[in-house]
Parts: sequence; structure tokens; C-alpha cells
Amino acid sequence: MSDGLLNGRRPPARLVLADGSVFEGVGIGADVRTSGEVVFNTSMMGYQEALTDPSYAGQILTMTYPIQGNYGTNSGDVESSQLQVQGFIVREATDLPSHWQSTATLDEYLRAAGIAGLAEVDTRALTRKLRTHGVLMGTITRDETPAQALARLRSEPDYGSKDYVAAVSTSTAFDFEDPAISLPDDGPRPHVVVLDLGVKRNILRHLRRRGCTVTAVPHDTDAETILGLNPDGVLISPGPGDPMLLDHVVSTTRGLVGRTPIMGICLGHQVLGRLFGAATYKLKFGHRGANHPVRDELTGRVYITSQNHGYAVDGDRLSGPMQVAQIHLNDGTVEGLQHREEPVFSIQYHSEASPGPHDTEFLFDRFLQSVKERGHHAS
Repeated sequence: MSDGLLNGRRPPARLVLADGSVFEGVGIGADVRTSGEVVFNTSMMGYQEALTDPSYAGQILTMTYPIQGNYGTNSGDVESSQLQVQGFIVREATDLPSHWQSTATLDEYLRAAGIAGLAEVDTRALTRKLRTHGVLMGTITRDETPAQALARLRSEPDYGSKDYVAAVSTSTAFDFEDPAISLPDDGPRPHVVVLDLGVKRNILRHLRRRGCTVTAVPHDTDAETILGLNPDGVLISPGPGDPMLLDHVVSTTRGLVGRTPIMGICLGHQVLGRLFGAATYKLKFGHRGANHPVRDELTGRVYITSQNHGYAVDGDRLSGPMQVAQIHLNDGTVEGLQHREEPVFSIQYHSEASPGPHDTEFLFDRFLQSVKERGHHAS
């Protein structure tokens, strides 16, 4: 029905996991079947930014905080041009949002985008399941028995087998502008090229606020084409999926090191790790939330960070001049790399937050300082 309700109530729906587990609930959003890797995020807010984060492509996102949708949805709190998740699971989906910018409920927002959701689920039990077993493929359905849904799910490809970067990256290069951003009145306009593996808009906003001319280019752009744009620096963006599928991006990055300052974020961090000899591996249930502690090994300072990744860099296999610079305090995984000779560094978390803490926004300033020290082409 047009309002998503059945006799005044939401229709029954369920999540079926690849191990046969079933989580009953009610349907929200679009009345479609959907499958993906089921993951969880521990942020208390920021559901709209998460829904539109390209790094969630191919995944069904579960929010651990029980109430979602309480401030509605709007056109501003988005990180890309569309919803990126395969599905959305919550304990309680509020139908009475309260915020002056809200234009639609969470249910309406999902339905308009064709994204299936599930509410009234025991998300605590689901999260415990994923923490114990590790992430699992799953499917949301309203019109199948658990056995039927499981049989269909087992015939579908696994998350790790698909290159999602090609699906979320821009298809053509573009210059980013935002009329809401006031540029500094004077000073240079350094040109930063963003290699788009699934970039969040807030990364582009941070660069623009700092007076940069920002050009985003497709994931398969080669090094010579990027250098032909006369960048003062290159940022390798976050994105979804397994970094072992990105040999072409590693090759591109190889052609940039030593020729321009480089900052890598999340998937960009993993690409740089691979370039300098490290392997990458899949985490049991990943890091997704706005509350992850990271220690800088050079200063000893601890930062609270926003994270969204399911793969990590094996620091023991780094070679050459790249060193581990930051460590996750919960599990000891690598959170940052620093080149000893070139202006090249990377982080495994989101310094642009959105949602999350702002502790590490200064890393954009650090990147631009290296641009300034190297000298810039633009004025």
C-alpha cells in the first residue's frame, strides 16, 4: 500500500542469515527482497549520512542504537547522490520525527529510494551474533519462508567477490563546488585531485572550505592523466569492498608517489599499504561507528575517530620507507601509515567524520601544509 502499512500496521518481514538464523520484524521502506553482507554501526546518530555513504555499498546496515529516524531526513545530511546501502535494520523506526529541517520520515526516505528496511528487530541479539560469528551474508524478505529465502541467498554471490568501487565511483571527472561554502578571501587556491573510490561529500567540503580547487576523477584514471591536471596534491578516497580487487588503483598510486603529496583515507589507506608491500585482510566484524580510539605512535596522543571498514592492513609486511604511524587501541590493527621521505600518509578512519567526532579534522590541514611546502601550481 502507498503508506507502507497493512491494516494500520507494518507488514511482517524477516532477515535470514547465511547460517540459517532468522530475525523476525516488520517491513519498512520498499517492499523488495534484498541481499548483502550484514554489518553493524555503533553510532548514536547520523543514520542519513550512513545510508548515503558509498562505503556501505553491497551491505545491509544494522544500527545498534535502538531509536532511529527521530530527527527525520532532509536534503542536506547526505554523503552522496543516492542511498548506498542494500538494506537497513533498526530496533525502532520513529514515524514522528522532530526537527525543523525534516522533510520525510525514515520509512518514507527508504521507500522513495527503493531500499528495503526492517524494524522491530532484536538488534542487540543480531549484533551479538555478528560479533561472535563474524559478518554474514543475509537477505530481507516479506513474501518468502525462511527456507525459501535461505535457498535464494545461497545462490547469490558473496560480498567479497564483487568490485563495488566501479559502481560507486564517478563516471566522469568533475570540479566540486558548494554555494553554501564561503571560501577564504585571499591566498592561494591549491588544486587537489580526489581519486574517487567512493568519496564522501564531506571530504570534498573540507577541502573546499580550506580554499582548494577540488577535482574528483574516476577510479580507473591513470597516473599520467591525474598528473596532467597539474594537481598540488592527490587524495585517495574511501570506498567499499576488498582492496585486493584494486590492482589498477595500486598501479595508479605507484605512479603518483614522489611526484605529488598524497593523503589516503580508509580504502585509500589500504591501497597505499598494498603499494608498499603490505597484505590486507578481512576483519571479523569490522570497525563501524563514531567512537573508535586510535593512538598516534609518534606522539602518543589518542584520538576518538569515526570508522567504517571491514578490511585492514597487515603492518608486519610493510616494506621500504612506509611505517605504521597509528594503532587502534581496541584490537591493535593498523590505523595510519607515514612515509619517511615523501609527503605521503594515510589513515584508516574518517577525519571528515559525518557523523562522528571532529578530533582529526586537522589532518586535512596537515595534508595541505605538505602541499604548501612542496609548492603549488595554482594561485
